[in-house]
Amino acid sequence: MRAREGGGTVCYICNQTPCHPRCPNAEQAKAVHECITCNDGIFEGDHYFDSPAGPVCEWCISHMTAMEMMELTGETMSEAHAC
Repeated sequence: MRAREGGGTVCYICNQTPCHPRCPNAEQAKAVHECITCNDGIFEGDHYFDSPAGPVCEWCISHMTAMEMMELTGETMSEAHAC
């Protein structure tokens, strides 16, 4: 950071206060949740599935099979029997 006219400080890399999100000096965003499948952070504004087992990020949900989704929600397939 460096001083600028009129007081205050500005980043010497991005010349902004606060730093631009892509600036290496920018504060790291804090995750709101952690995906139980991939362990990546789920950040404010991200979409996720709040499963009975815990939060699952949108990327993981979009790459699951129907059977994996059923397992995640605690559902099972039924077996057909003749009456």
